[in-house]
Amino acid sequence: MQIKVDPSVIGQTRWYEYVVRFLFGGLITAVAGSIAKKFGAGIGGLFLAFPAIFPASATLIEKHEKQKKEEKGLRGMRRGREAASVDAAGSVMGSVGLLVFALIVWQFAPRYSTFMVLTGATVAWLTVSVLIWHVRKRA
Repeated sequence: MQIKVDPSVIGQTRWYEYVVRFLFGGLITAVAGSIAKKFGAGIGGLFLAFPAIFPASATLIEKHEKQKKEEKGLRGMRRGREAASVDAAGSVMGSVGLLVFALIVWQFAPRYSTFMVLTGATVAWLTVSVLIWHVRKRA
Protein backbone atom coordinates (compact mmCIF):
# COMPACT_ATOMS: atom_id res chain seq x y z
CA MET A 1 0.00 0.00 0.00
CA GLN A 2 1.41 3.36 -1.03
CA ILE A 3 1.37 6.22 1.49
CA LYS A 4 0.12 9.41 -0.14
CA VAL A 5 -1.77 12.61 0.57
CA ASP A 6 -5.23 12.71 -0.99
CA PRO A 7 -7.20 15.86 -0.05
CA SER A 8 -10.29 14.57 -1.88
CA VAL A 9 -11.05 12.20 1.01
CA ILE A 10 -11.89 15.15 3.26
CA GLY A 11 -15.29 15.34 1.62
CA GLN A 12 -15.89 11.63 2.25
CA THR A 13 -15.77 12.06 6.02
CA ARG A 14 -19.13 12.81 7.59
CA TRP A 15 -19.51 15.66 10.07
CA TYR A 16 -20.26 13.34 13.00
CA GLU A 17 -17.00 11.46 12.38
CA TYR A 18 -15.11 14.72 12.93
CA VAL A 19 -17.15 15.22 16.11
CA VAL A 20 -16.13 11.75 17.35
CA ARG A 21 -12.45 12.53 16.75
CA PHE A 22 -12.75 15.94 18.42
CA LEU A 23 -14.57 14.59 21.46
CA PHE A 24 -12.23 11.64 21.90
CA GLY A 25 -9.16 13.88 21.62
CA GLY A 26 -10.67 16.43 24.00
CA LEU A 27 -11.60 13.76 26.50
CA ILE A 28 -8.08 12.31 26.54
CA THR A 29 -6.59 15.79 26.93
CA ALA A 30 -8.97 16.58 29.81
CA VAL A 31 -8.12 13.31 31.56
CA ALA A 32 -4.38 14.03 31.13
CA GLY A 33 -4.92 17.53 32.55
CA SER A 34 -6.79 16.13 35.56
CA ILE A 35 -4.03 13.60 36.18
CA ALA A 36 -1.40 16.35 35.92
CA LYS A 37 -3.30 18.51 38.39
CA LYS A 38 -3.58 15.67 40.90
CA PHE A 39 -0.18 13.95 40.48
CA GLY A 40 2.05 16.59 38.87
CA ALA A 41 3.18 17.56 35.40
CA GLY A 42 5.63 14.65 35.01
CA ILE A 43 2.92 12.02 35.43
CA GLY A 44 0.37 14.09 33.47
CA GLY A 45 2.83 14.33 30.58
CA LEU A 46 2.95 10.56 30.31
CA PHE A 47 -0.80 10.50 29.74
CA LEU A 48 -0.70 13.48 27.41
CA ALA A 49 1.50 11.37 25.12
CA PHE A 50 -1.46 9.01 24.59
CA PRO A 51 -2.42 9.07 20.91
CA ALA A 52 -5.67 10.93 21.41
CA ILE A 53 -6.89 10.88 17.84
CA PHE A 54 -5.36 7.68 16.51
CA PRO A 55 -7.92 5.13 17.83
CA ALA A 56 -10.82 7.08 16.33
CA SER A 57 -8.94 7.67 13.07
CA ALA A 58 -7.91 4.04 12.66
CA THR A 59 -11.46 2.77 13.07
CA LEU A 60 -12.84 5.38 10.68
CA ILE A 61 -10.17 4.63 8.07
CA GLU A 62 -10.92 0.92 8.29
CA LYS A 63 -14.64 1.60 7.95
CA HIS A 64 -14.23 3.87 4.90
CA GLU A 65 -11.89 1.52 3.06
CA LYS A 66 -14.17 -1.44 3.76
CA GLN A 67 -17.20 0.51 2.47
CA LYS A 68 -15.38 1.51 -0.73
CA LYS A 69 -14.62 -2.13 -1.53
CA GLU A 70 -18.11 -3.33 -0.62
CA GLU A 71 -19.66 -0.71 -2.92
CA LYS A 72 -17.83 -2.47 -5.76
CA GLY A 73 -19.18 -5.84 -4.65
CA LEU A 74 -15.95 -6.98 -3.02
CA ARG A 75 -15.14 -7.95 0.53
CA GLY A 76 -13.32 -5.03 2.10
CA MET A 77 -12.26 -6.38 5.47
CA ARG A 78 -8.64 -6.98 4.49
CA ARG A 79 -8.30 -3.66 2.65
CA GLY A 80 -9.73 -1.83 5.68
CA ARG A 81 -7.25 -3.49 8.01
CA GLU A 82 -4.35 -2.73 5.66
CA ALA A 83 -5.33 0.94 5.49
CA ALA A 84 -5.56 1.13 9.28
CA SER A 85 -2.13 -0.51 9.57
CA VAL A 86 -0.63 2.06 7.19
CA ASP A 87 -2.14 4.78 9.39
CA ALA A 88 -0.55 3.08 12.40
CA ALA A 89 2.84 3.05 10.65
CA GLY A 90 2.50 6.78 10.05
CA SER A 91 1.65 7.27 13.71
CA VAL A 92 4.82 5.46 14.70
CA MET A 93 6.89 7.70 12.44
CA GLY A 94 5.28 10.79 13.92
CA SER A 95 5.74 9.42 17.44
CA VAL A 96 9.47 9.04 16.95
CA GLY A 97 9.53 12.66 15.82
CA LEU A 98 7.45 13.58 18.87
CA LEU A 99 10.00 11.86 21.10
CA VAL A 100 12.71 14.06 19.57
CA PHE A 101 10.45 17.10 20.12
CA ALA A 102 9.98 16.19 23.80
CA LEU A 103 13.69 15.59 24.37
CA ILE A 104 14.59 18.97 22.88
CA VAL A 105 12.00 20.81 24.96
CA TRP A 106 13.03 18.94 28.11
CA GLN A 107 16.71 19.76 27.63
CA PHE A 108 16.50 23.35 26.40
CA ALA A 109 13.30 24.92 27.81
CA PRO A 110 14.79 25.75 31.21
CA ARG A 111 17.67 27.72 29.66
CA TYR A 112 16.31 29.35 26.50
CA SER A 113 13.31 31.29 25.19
CA THR A 114 10.17 29.14 25.09
CA PHE A 115 9.32 30.37 21.60
CA MET A 116 12.76 29.47 20.23
CA VAL A 117 12.78 26.06 21.90
CA LEU A 118 9.29 25.19 20.64
CA THR A 119 10.15 26.40 17.15
CA GLY A 120 13.34 24.35 17.05
CA ALA A 121 11.62 21.29 18.51
CA THR A 122 8.83 21.56 15.93
CA VAL A 123 11.32 21.74 13.08
CA ALA A 124 13.16 18.73 14.55
CA TRP A 125 9.89 16.77 14.88
CA LEU A 126 8.97 17.47 11.26
CA THR A 127 12.46 16.70 9.98
CA VAL A 128 12.78 13.40 11.87
CA SER A 129 9.26 12.26 10.93
CA VAL A 130 9.70 13.03 7.23
CA LEU A 131 13.18 11.49 7.19
CA ILE A 132 11.81 8.25 8.69
CA TRP A 133 8.99 8.30 6.12
CA HIS A 134 11.50 8.65 3.27
CA VAL A 135 13.68 5.85 4.65
CA ARG A 136 10.66 3.55 4.96
CA LYS A 137 9.44 4.52 1.48
CA ARG A 138 12.77 3.38 -0.04
CA ALA A 139 12.81 0.07 1.88
